Amino acid sequence: MAKGYWVSCYREIKNPDALAAYAKLAGPAVQAGGGKFLARGGRIEAFEAGVKERTVVVEFPSFEQALATHDGPDYQAAVVKLEGAVERDFRVIEGVD
Repeated sequence: MAKGYWVSCYREIKNPDALAAYAKLAGPAVQAGGGKFLARGGRIEAFEAGVKERTVVVEFPSFEQALATHDGPDYQAAVVKLEGAVERDFRVIEGVD
């Protein structure tokens, strides 16, 4: 079964305090859903149409588990904290293995 991944590329962070409030809820929701953070912030270089801003990559045991965690009540409670605070490109993708 192929793994699932969250890839979240932030284009703009308008309210760092709201992002911190989101992170306090999102981290435990991700871990409870079986997710493992592979990259969260840190050094970054952007190319082509990319923006050099925060990027997060999370690995899940399966694509279905990644979707279920995203759609679950714990993570959705975290997402509310981001309303108007960030602009990001968030994707759930299936791995190749």
